[in-house]
Amino acid sequence: MKMKITIKDIARIAKVSHTTVSRALNNKPRIHPQTKEKILSIARELNYQPNFFARSLVTKRTKILGLVITTIANPFYSELAQGIETTARSLGYNIILCSTDYELTTEKQYIDMLRSKGVDGIIFTSAHIGDPNIIELAEEGFPMILVNRRTYHPTVREKVDYVGVDNILGGFLAVEHLIRLGHKRIGIIGGSSESSVGFERLEGGKKALKTYGLEAREDYFLEGDFLKESGYQGGKRFLRMDKPPTAIFATNDYMALGTYQAIVEEGIRIPEEIALVGFNDIEFTSMRGIEITTIGQKKYEMGALAVKKLVERIKGEGTESSKEVILEPELIIRRTCGFHLKGYQIEPKDDRPTSIVHYPNYEEGIL
Repeated sequence: MKMKITIKDIARIAKVSHTTVSRALNNKPRIHPQTKEKILSIARELNYQPNFFARSLVTKRTKILGLVITTIANPFYSELAQGIETTARSLGYNIILCSTDYELTTEKQYIDMLRSKGVDGIIFTSAHIGDPNIIELAEEGFPMILVNRRTYHPTVREKVDYVGVDNILGGFLAVEHLIRLGHKRIGIIGGSSESSVGFERLEGGKKALKTYGLEAREDYFLEGDFLKESGYQGGKRFLRMDKPPTAIFATNDYMALGTYQAIVEEGIRIPEEIALVGFNDIEFTSMRGIEITTIGQKKYEMGALAVKKLVERIKGEGTESSKEVILEPELIIRRTCGFHLKGYQIEPKDDRPTSIVHYPNYEEGIL
């Protein structure tokens, strides 16, 4: 049987102390560069694998983070997870991914499992507005961070960091864009009312209607669950109305794809007969032939920031009070809104996401 290589083996070959080897492998200061390179070269040659369990007994850390998402079915989370995993790896951490399928009981089971494995902290993208599992962890002071979704509970807001996009502004930009294109009957397919994301994006859309003096018809607001099927069913319901909307804002791109399918099945042309806007800018929306106008958010950056802030907390480098990092959304104009059919223009700027959009019937809009 092949013997497992240890720090002492490397130290013997390099003719240094095992403390020096440990400092080199853990990228610690106060070690000569040539000595460090010699040790790392020997470790690579011997295919040294660190004993994380033994290290955790000394440091009280496992260098493992939990990542709890709502569902792996939504492409948004795979793109967000890429920023999380890449950044975690660069900081020397591994990730355990858990998908709750929107169930609080499943979320609780995963929390218990992650803690039994001794994770140093948990990244939550699955928070419900009044999530009891997260409230319990916040009251205990367990290291965690909320990403994309958050809870409004005062204890959580006081103790737990949050990274997300300005969803109210994003919802406002989506509906304002449709209004400026001349639409007065705008349907909105919201996400779950248990989600801060769903609530905030809907509020932003309603705010745009009020700002421009349009009626907020209750039958033009449908609740979905952020999955493609709810977008499909919502699209069908809108299209079967006696007076259907002339434009639809689906509050995430996955639902927008379902709405797109429903419209195509009914033989209605996009955008000539109905306009469509989504939210998130997932990769599929930019595919040729689909090209959904959407509200973009920096998913990779959001994930990277979350990891960095959580690691700061774990190391005791963060402030005692919680911090919110709110990123700016961006209107990304593509084919499905009908903007280009009207001959309107976008003046790109170097400091995106700000762009100047020229709507002939309105004053110049800054988006």
